[in-house]
Amino acid sequence: MTPRFAPGDPVTVHDRHPPGHVRTPYYIRGKAGVIERVCGAFGNPESLAYGGSGRPLRPLYRVRFRQDAVWPRYDGPTADTVDIEIFEHWLDAGGHERPTTDREEAR
Repeated sequence: MTPRFAPGDPVTVHDRHPPGHVRTPYYIRGKAGVIERVCGAFGNPESLAYGGSGRPLRPLYRVRFRQDAVWPRYDGPTADTVDIEIFEHWLDAGGHERPTTDREEAR
């Protein structure tokens, strides 16, 4: 399977809330990040959790998010990030990081 995204590509996580087992954390849905790396292709955990085959295999990515874009009240260094592994079917191309605030520019 050929991955749709490559390191450095901006992406946005789908903001959906299906019932059942999903591996995409609630707090990251709807957030924009950047592909850090392609981890490989793996069985779909949403199928595997219910005894399915997990096929077709799905590309898995490590996506990097600015912490202050994930948690708006985050008061740590602006360079802080959080990396989360997310399957391709949860990602859309494009996205934008939150603009720099006056507080950040003062650092």
